[in-house]
Amino acid sequence: MTDTLVYLYAVADAADAQDHAISGVEGAPVRRVVADGLAAVVSSVDAERFGEEALRRSLEDLQWLEKVARSHHEVVASLARSGPVAPVRMATVYLDDQNVRALLHDRASALHRALDRVRGRSEWGVKAYAVPAPEADDRDEADGAKPGTSYLMRRRSERDRAAGGLRAAVEAADAVHRVISDLADATRRYEPQDPRLSGRREQMVLNAAYLVDEAGAAAVRRLVEDRDVPELRLELTGPWAPYSFATLEEP
Repeated sequence: MTDTLVYLYAVADAADAQDHAISGVEGAPVRRVVADGLAAVVSSVDAERFGEEALRRSLEDLQWLEKVARSHHEVVASLARSGPVAPVRMATVYLDDQNVRALLHDRASALHRALDRVRGRSEWGVKAYAVPAPEADDRDEADGAKPGTSYLMRRRSERDRAAGGLRAAVEAADAVHRVISDLADATRRYEPQDPRLSGRREQMVLNAAYLVDEAGAAAVRRLVEDRDVPELRLELTGPWAPYSFATLEEP
């Protein structure tokens, strides 16, 4: 077994992906493997730390994951500033450069199409959270009722109000998504994140990515910043490399 493996970050046009004086995962230098007009951007990494068994253990280490994810993203983001890029899933490792060249050769047509699809475009993310329904004064409705009945009436009213507010937020989020989709070249709508993952108390009702050109990006920013949607809190992130639209896994 070799002492090193090849960690793959992304694929780009060979003309765009010139050697970058940056470090990748665990401080490893970043270099290129070139074939068929494509450049795979890689680092050589320790086989004992990035082999199959070691990776399986490391992927359960949140601190390790955070460090590798940050380094991976920094390399991809640096590439994206030079031209279109097809990011690869974090912790994708190959045996040697020859295997990487074979990948580029076998997938050349699909990779060139993926790069053409995102050329001159960037990815923006939009999340929308439901604004909690305002407290209502239900005392009149419960006046004269027995204490137990009064409590149940208030609870039912709270549930109905929350359900109605969530329905309104979902409808508003769908409308926002349709408007932004009209500005985008491509969209990806994901399942809303659980509050435990999003870190927000509000219910997420929109979790989407949009591929836009420069004019589209400006329009999306204006829409999110200026649009008055009482039912929603909108959150815009980007620009990102096109993780949702030009990955190695794309057919």
